Amino acid sequence: MRTGLPAGGARDFIQSFSIEGHGVRGRLVRLADVADRIIRQHAYPEAVARLLAEMMAMTAALAAALKYEGVFTLQTSGDGPVKLMVVDLTSAGAMRGYAQFDAARVAAIPLEQASLPRLHGKGYLAFTIDQGGHTDRYQGIVELDGATLSDCVHHYFRQSEQLQAGFKVAASRTEAGWRAGAIMLQRLPQENVTEMAAEVADDAWRRAFILMASCTDRELLNVEIPAAEILFRLFHEDGVRVPKPQGVQAKCRCSRKRVEVVLKAMTPAELVDMQIDGELQVTCEFCNARYDFPVTDFLAKN
Repeated sequence: MRTGLPAGGARDFIQSFSIEGHGVRGRLVRLADVADRIIRQHAYPEAVARLLAEMMAMTAALAAALKYEGVFTLQTSGDGPVKLMVVDLTSAGAMRGYAQFDAARVAAIPLEQASLPRLHGKGYLAFTIDQGGHTDRYQGIVELDGATLSDCVHHYFRQSEQLQAGFKVAASRTEAGWRAGAIMLQRLPQENVTEMAAEVADDAWRRAFILMASCTDRELLNVEIPAAEILFRLFHEDGVRVPKPQGVQAKCRCSRKRVEVVLKAMTPAELVDMQIDGELQVTCEFCNARYDFPVTDFLAKN
């Protein structure tokens, strides 16, 4: 089995793999420093932090299954205590994410009962691919119909893409910080195959799905367990190919220059309403960085 991972494993990566001869490919994701840094930039309650960490791992798995140059975004919106969650990942591997929530309503839910339906209520899950101004944005939307985020993504694939896919997602706060992981299987479409070949492929898919389900949360989250070791344990009897992994880093795309562009597009009345003691204070929702500007600098230009 070929592997692009160092012998000691890696902390933040997306590892693609394929099961030989069965038309099944997949992605294994581990986020250690990335998940911990993004969550620690905000004072999230544990239930919200865990859900956001799961969404980070799911975003990485889904984005890696697509061919794009730009930004892939996974977003949930609902009428529950958690109003909004957004995670995006660039094709270069830069991830960011944040959640909007009602602290009092979240606190009223016992942690052991903090499921996706209780936290989000009724709403939707949206997938967006933005490849820049030269192409149209692609967006897929599905209702938040399921007990977990994985259930909702399953529903999307069944209804919108008509593809067979399977997911296992884990997230937890450890002594070393927040960790998130995921494993995704995708069945490749086959055309013009015999009935016997189709039956063999069906059996191979079911077997791969069962083996994926045997992957433990510890394997997904423990940075001391290399991805190659996990994949070999799961799929060695069928043969698994593992190319070089893609790295992931926590990196926001906000900047002082980008904020200036937004402020220059606003009207004087809007700027006056925003100002506090003559200053415009803009805080990035993703990374919590704050940018301060004298309001007079912009009023003079409008």
